Amino acid sequence: MIDDQLLAGLRELVGDENVRSDQAHRRAYSYDATRTHYEPDAVVFPRDEEDVSRILTYCNHHRIPIVPRGAGSGFTGGALPASGGIVLGFEKHMNKILEIDRENMLAIVQPGVINKDLQRHVEAMGLFYPPDPASEEYSTLGGNVSENAGGMRAAKYGLTKDYVMALRAVLPNGDVIRAGKRTIKDVAGYNIAGILTASEGTLAVLTELTLKLIPKPRYVKSYMGIFPDVKAAMNAVFKSLAEGANPVAMEFLDALVVRAVKEKLGIELPEEAGALLIGDVDGNVPEELDFQLEVLEHSFKENGAQEFRVAESTEERERIWKGRRGASPSITMYGSKKLNEDISVPRSLLPEALERIYAIGEKYGLVVPCFGHAGDGNIHVNVMVDGSDPEELEKGHRAIREIFELVVEMGGTLSGEHGIGLSKAEFMTLAFTPAEMELFRRLKHAFDPNGILNPGKMGL
Repeated sequence: MIDDQLLAGLRELVGDENVRSDQAHRRAYSYDATRTHYEPDAVVFPRDEEDVSRILTYCNHHRIPIVPRGAGSGFTGGALPASGGIVLGFEKHMNKILEIDRENMLAIVQPGVINKDLQRHVEAMGLFYPPDPASEEYSTLGGNVSENAGGMRAAKYGLTKDYVMALRAVLPNGDVIRAGKRTIKDVAGYNIAGILTASEGTLAVLTELTLKLIPKPRYVKSYMGIFPDVKAAMNAVFKSLAEGANPVAMEFLDALVVRAVKEKLGIELPEEAGALLIGDVDGNVPEELDFQLEVLEHSFKENGAQEFRVAESTEERERIWKGRRGASPSITMYGSKKLNEDISVPRSLLPEALERIYAIGEKYGLVVPCFGHAGDGNIHVNVMVDGSDPEELEKGHRAIREIFELVVEMGGTLSGEHGIGLSKAEFMTLAFTPAEMELFRRLKHAFDPNGILNPGKMGL
């Protein structure tokens, strides 16, 4: 617990109005998308980088845990104050787009900027920031960088890390560091920006981000492939990409998800679908799109697609994507609690991976609807359980462990975009050797010797 004297010291640093220890604020900042609650002792809103430096210096001296927080939209507990202390909230003050450099095609932003706000801002200028996590309407760019967020466009455009050119951050002792440059090339020194990206706030607190922009494509079209079963769809994924297709997105819905979307949300999808692949192609001339769609249609049908549809209007595009956006909320019809994991495997192993994942569900008598970013091998596996039944919940957790063991065996990863946080921390030793875990701990100690930054996350 932080006593009144320590709270008074924080108020002297940033002002009374920027330190909140009342029950309402502590409750509001106690959760994320996992619905797990850990109340902080206080919430502090820094006004600028200098405030962040002063706060960290103070908390490091008094050994007060600090949890940096964007919008609290994460699925793994990365922004939960599991050890108490303070939550550092950036949405109140440090939420500005500082600069758009059109000549060098980059944006400089504070960590509290909403992802979609940056997208809209630069698209009005003919530029494009591709990373589009499902939470883009409310998640912050600081959180996106801290988790290396992905999204539907990752199949073509990559992850957040591919757009981080440079950043400013504050170390636990209050030192301000710069990592990376505004230049395209930079091989001087260690890649500290790369280390801090996806570090989940455990090493330093991000205060400014320099992000790469690209030209906005002039044309976009959406497509849908309808398959008799998951195996056919998964074969079409890696084979179409190997044949030269380069879609913006290639999203997957299995039959369980299709059924749930239709029944729960009333969204019209093909009755005969055993699995769907939907996505976009883009380009600067119509011929680029035509070529991509031709490759996709040929490969999909070669792998058993019953039908290939192309949206010819904005309304048709919206209908195609409506089912994918409704996938996550709709599958609650299969259980009151969703154990949601975002595993990734090499694309060529997707058919085998999903077959074995479904078998694990059958072994425990659980429904496991799957959907996600098949174009980059990242699938959202949802083990559905009755949250009020301890025995079924335990079965669900055993199934998750087996799924992780399978994924690691296949050369995959525990998380493609959600991160490790608290919820996957216990599985880190499945994916990493003792020597690798020790290296992580030594790296953590080098940045944060007193262990005040986001303690307990990633199993560190």
